[in-house]
Amino acid sequence: MSAELIPSNPADLMVIRNVTPNVVTFSVPFSRFGKIKIGGRGTLVKLTSGNLAVFSPVALTEESKAKVAELGGQVAYIIALDFEHHIFISEWAKEYPGAKIIGPEGLPEKRAKQHNDPKISSDEFAIVFKREGKRQVEISEEFDADFEYEYVDGHANKEIVFNYKPEKVLIEADLMFNLPAIEQYSKVPDGQKSGGLADKLFQGAQSTAGDATWMKRFNWYLATKDRVSVSDSLKVIDQWDFTILIPCHGEVIESNAKETFRKVFQWHLQGKK
Repeated sequence: MSAELIPSNPADLMVIRNVTPNVVTFSVPFSRFGKIKIGGRGTLVKLTSGNLAVFSPVALTEESKAKVAELGGQVAYIIALDFEHHIFISEWAKEYPGAKIIGPEGLPEKRAKQHNDPKISSDEFAIVFKREGKRQVEISEEFDADFEYEYVDGHANKEIVFNYKPEKVLIEADLMFNLPAIEQYSKVPDGQKSGGLADKLFQGAQSTAGDATWMKRFNWYLATKDRVSVSDSLKVIDQWDFTILIPCHGEVIESNAKETFRKVFQWHLQGKK
């Protein structure tokens, strides 16, 4: 059940802040297997049109509703950035019923099988990204005016990556982490922040510090199902103009994000030597 994966008191632990005037993050603690502290993050963006898009939404608390209202209140798009980040789609869709739901292939079928999960309803997807014809997808005139996007179908989690052009913000889920998850665990009591050996090893493998060799290895060998396809997608993303990178797991990179992106994906972009 999804309830076992999320904190029971998200309102007490969530950090809400504006990364830019039109981009808001909702950061919460989240642990894989109950041991590896990777954190979770939803991102809300106000389009030039005034409508809002939420990416990989986390729990819809009263505080997050207030932030939505502050930005105009019109949630028009609810987007699952990959095959895994979808638990709170139904919660947001119920509150904002006019929103288009968007996600990668296989996710609607995955959700349909989880009919005993109270968090997941039978929500209809307006747009599903598929490998074939992925670059012919158009979301809407207002959305496409503000965003570039690429479906990284060769990634193990079927990632969709977005670039909010007006403020040069790249938004992604599991394409790359930036651990440790300091902000996402900042409201957790100190005694609950430290992890065991598995946590420490994973933190090191998902750190962008130094030459990020372990992160390069993880993305090259473990996260990639189709290396040619992933490398092709990453070269597309590399052409975009972004200075901020918002991952679902770990710290937001608030400057020089393109340089960090190129370092982490050096083997995909330049070839493994």
